[in-house]
Amino acid sequence: MRDLCKYKGVIPAFYACYDKEGNISPKGVQALTKYFVEKGVKGLYVNGSSGECIYQSVEDRKIVLENVMKAAEGKLTIIAHVACNNTRDSIELARHAQSQGVDAIAAIPPIYFRLPEHAIAKYWNDISLAAPDTDFIIYNIPQLAGVALTMGLFEEMRKNPKVIGVKNSSMPVQDIQMFKQAAGEDYIVFNGPDEQFISGLAIGAEGGIGGTYGAMPELFLKLEEFVKSNEMAEARKLQYTVNEIIYKLCSARGNMYGVIKEVLKINEGLELGGVRAPLPSLVESDMAVVNEAAKMIRDAKEKYQV
Repeated sequence: MRDLCKYKGVIPAFYACYDKEGNISPKGVQALTKYFVEKGVKGLYVNGSSGECIYQSVEDRKIVLENVMKAAEGKLTIIAHVACNNTRDSIELARHAQSQGVDAIAAIPPIYFRLPEHAIAKYWNDISLAAPDTDFIIYNIPQLAGVALTMGLFEEMRKNPKVIGVKNSSMPVQDIQMFKQAAGEDYIVFNGPDEQFISGLAIGAEGGIGGTYGAMPELFLKLEEFVKSNEMAEARKLQYTVNEIIYKLCSARGNMYGVIKEVLKINEGLELGGVRAPLPSLVESDMAVVNEAAKMIRDAKEKYQV
């Protein structure tokens, strides 16, 4: 069996960090990485949905990963999402990720054209082949990618010895159970939807990768602690609190990641910029949402003494 311990735990999805001109900010990337090191999370998922990868160039994503690796100093498990909507760019990012020494690469399926499963498998395997010394994680997010990871496709991908598991962001918790039961203990399944973190862990996920973890890593670490110690009543209460915060983060006119970056500015002093168009930027009236969400996080941290 493979040693998957380095992947088991709370792994925040890394946010895009911009300067005042809207370019990638190496300073911001390194500051955010150090913040996560200090919070004690297991690792980082870099250049995924929360990193606004769909709106960034290949060069942007290289700059982000290079600065994450520089600031992490080997203290975090790093998973680099390398998928682009063509194989050539994805291979370039996979090679670059391996050269940087990441623990694993990950990829969604190609979007827009509905490809047959054998073409999706070839896309993923071609990417994996470009980083032959690096683990590969399938990213299943059908509500955004437009295609779901079927059990047949998962079976086909397990023929690739570098495939170690699935980041499952589909909404049915049952999918985690199905992937885990089919693959066994030699594979890892990550819970994706933050709102069902404890449900995912309870049904078989060994870790979580989430887009709101970064706004409140202490609360997700506490959730994990409650589940591991079988304090499920307390875990449920905290999950409800976390969910209320998530609903607030999603309630602005501007994009949720813009809200989170402003929350981190208020609560943690981080300067991460805004979001990249066409994601909607925050408007002045959104600051009421930002301030309320920031306070909700502070109050929850105080309540749970984290």
